[in-house]
Amino acid sequence: MATELSVGDRVRLTSLPPYFKTADPMPMLRPADTLSVGAEGIVQSRRPGGYWGIKFAKGAFLVDSQYLEPAKTPAAETAGAADESTGINEKSS
Repeated sequence: MATELSVGDRVRLTSLPPYFKTADPMPMLRPADTLSVGAEGIVQSRRPGGYWGIKFAKGAFLVDSQYLEPAKTPAAETAGAADESTGINEKSS
């Protein structure tokens, strides 16, 4: 992954690992179809070996950074559109 993540970032699964490991104190393995490609979660912690603790809607899992990409939030895209419309309005005034 080219960009660095930090705690609190929204991320998206780009592909599925062979299995998921839960981020519980007593971790358990879950099948790869527990989550789907494109599922979004929030980074909760950084773990050794390039793993991240990610909170998804179906639970918290340890995911290798190669399966993750930063998620573009709709709020950021909407804010960009609002900035453009503001610029247009200012020019027409």
